Amino acid sequence: MMIDTNAVVSVTEANQNFSKVTRIAEKKGQAVIFKNNRPKYMLIDLDTSPVVDMTEDEKIDFVAARVLKRYRAAFEELAK
Repeated sequence: MMIDTNAVVSVTEANQNFSKVTRIAEKKGQAVIFKNNRPKYMLIDLDTSPVVDMTEDEKIDFVAARVLKRYRAAFEELAK
């Protein structure tokens, strides 16, 4: 996923000025909120975001990646 650096805010800034984050999301389609210098959250504009308009295969890939990430240790243990 490519992140527009103009759509990045820190979690502290998001807490202190959430209206700024919503303006970024409206203008750019999304705002990425970093925590500990890593992308952690994404605020999306539901009216314009392509994230919501995924094909069924894209949704399956998204969920599969999430499950694999969450349970990686268990899958690695099962693979032994």
